Amino acid sequence: MKFQAKVAELLTHKSQCLVLPVVDGKKQPPATQTFDKACGNIVSRLLDSGDLKPRNGSTLLLTQQPGCSSERVLLIGVGNMDKAISSDNYAKLINSAALALSRTPAKNASVFFGDIKVANQEENWKARQLAKAFSNALYRFDDFKSSKSAKPTLKTVTYSVKQQKQVTETNKALKTGLATASGMSLAKTLGNLPGNVCTPAYLANQARKMARSEAKLSAKVLGQKQMQELGMGSFLSVAKGSDQEGKLIVLEYKGAKKSEAPFVLVGKGITFDTGGISLKPGAAMDEMKYDMCGAASVFGTLQSVVELQLPINLVVIVAAAENMPSGGASKPGDIVTSMSGKTIEILNTDAEGRLVLCDALTYAERFKPKAVIDVATLTGACVVALGAHATGLYSNDDKLANTLLQAGVAAQDKAWQMPLWDEYQSQLDSNFADMANIGGPKAGSVTAACFLARFTESYPWAHLDIAGTAWHSGANKGATGRPVSLLLEYLMQGA
Repeated sequence: MKFQAKVAELLTHKSQCLVLPVVDGKKQPPATQTFDKACGNIVSRLLDSGDLKPRNGSTLLLTQQPGCSSERVLLIGVGNMDKAISSDNYAKLINSAALALSRTPAKNASVFFGDIKVANQEENWKARQLAKAFSNALYRFDDFKSSKSAKPTLKTVTYSVKQQKQVTETNKALKTGLATASGMSLAKTLGNLPGNVCTPAYLANQARKMARSEAKLSAKVLGQKQMQELGMGSFLSVAKGSDQEGKLIVLEYKGAKKSEAPFVLVGKGITFDTGGISLKPGAAMDEMKYDMCGAASVFGTLQSVVELQLPINLVVIVAAAENMPSGGASKPGDIVTSMSGKTIEILNTDAEGRLVLCDALTYAERFKPKAVIDVATLTGACVVALGAHATGLYSNDDKLANTLLQAGVAAQDKAWQMPLWDEYQSQLDSNFADMANIGGPKAGSVTAACFLARFTESYPWAHLDIAGTAWHSGANKGATGRPVSLLLEYLMQGA
């Protein structure tokens, strides 16, 4: 898609679809008033008759209106705008507008949202979120269908600004929104791929492909022999149960001075999770292909960073493996030694994500990082605690945690901080090793984070548990691309 900011004359600007806001009240925004007056008071009459509902997110498509050069007009409800609307309501209306536009034959559209005021947000934020939402609305995944779904025709969107001096900065915001959606699209596609295609080797090839296309990017892939030499016994305890070799994938983006400490993103890449010997129930087990969405999200974030050429150093580490119940798989009661030298009693082989992540987090130390953030579909307990709306956030550094929380709000990709208190650590006590890999039935998401915290003492660290936010189930099953927006916002602030 292409987005452009422009000072456009509403009535004479030629567009295949004009997008205008309608508010709940007698006085409409100036752009809508102009259209209404030129077209025989069509908006006023539709409001009076009740055929147009101005509630937030409602839409009505009009065609061939005399007095207006555009072929179609999409009216989008804003709701009550006596005061500025909330960020959440703005997100709702642009998502509705994007979906409605994607269902029309329009190849281009012009959006007049300059009169919509969003609390605590500037015009550039509005433009960025719109570009992200409109691009996301066009995403389709039908790679494995014989009959492809009809692709949306929308190719170009003009974002109307009131003054010429706004054009340059608004275009930058639109570019950022488009790059965010591009990263989310990659994350969604990797997540949606079936487990027989998206294997650890596939992710390794994805990394090499990305590195070949960008001079500032390099890729390194460690196989099981190399991990054995490094002492990654915890990671290998998961990988050894599968015929697919585990891979530790390392991507380095050098966009700043060599002396500048990098940010490090670590993604859980369990490309399919049967639970191992602690086998999962069969219902909805197909969704365990999404257990690599942490890896998908850090790949997607890296793609957005590359597209925007952010002036930062960034390292992306992906711990990729399958968790399978073969004759070589780890058994409950096995004890393994992690790269850090700490020993772990495996009480449940379905708590495998933390076993691959702990070695990846130890490996991250060698980069002397500014901060490390791991992203993982780690626990069903986080879904119970937070549902599908917020990502669980844990951190050993309050400043880092607060920055991530604020980034989530700004990006419309929210997180919620959970406790990481020493009181929970005792639940990981083991009679036979330095720690157990589970902490019992209480506070499962917390004790999982406490486990990881034991391997992150040398740097500022945050853990994002995306088990509830990484994908949708049911009729709308599919990866969401979260938390690419949150991570990119954080890195842009860091830049």
